[in-house]
Amino acid sequence: MTDRAVITTEVPAMTVRTAELLMAVLLALCSIGLMVKSAELRIGWVPDRGPGSGAWPFWLSAGMLLACVATMIRWFRGTTPESRNLEPYMTREVALLVGISAGSIVFLLVVTHLLGIYVALFLFLLFYLKFVGRHSWLITVSMMVLVPIFIFCLFEWALKIPLPKSITEPMFYPIYDLMYS
Repeated sequence: MTDRAVITTEVPAMTVRTAELLMAVLLALCSIGLMVKSAELRIGWVPDRGPGSGAWPFWLSAGMLLACVATMIRWFRGTTPESRNLEPYMTREVALLVGISAGSIVFLLVVTHLLGIYVALFLFLLFYLKFVGRHSWLITVSMMVLVPIFIFCLFEWALKIPLPKSITEPMFYPIYDLMYS
């Protein structure tokens, strides 16, 4: 009988150190892309109007790029605990929670298209607060009612920005009559 080397196909887990560098690089690339797109608009001062429409996103992206560069420099120097941490970035439980969260957001988007933002938000909050967050029924129901009302008042009433309501639109006609009469 001969000794054989055991070949494993197990993929090593991403470490906190690697995740920090990958995120800094990814966000730096996004920052550069946003700066390029913002520069297509006016980023300088417009006489008698103020800053151009691309100024805020451009300079915000530039600040984000500088923060990413600082993170990369600290990573290479190993000056932060994260830049030296070789523990796995995510446990199985955390990956499951991230998957549930991503699936919940996809559900929110699909139901928004089908039933409108307010019904979708109501159902999302029910699932996320009660079943994922394990909050009490009092907190869950309070948030399920108050958050959509706040969103409606902020966007529809104060900012005059209509949000998608899909087939639930006729339910809002009496509210519109009160708002605009």
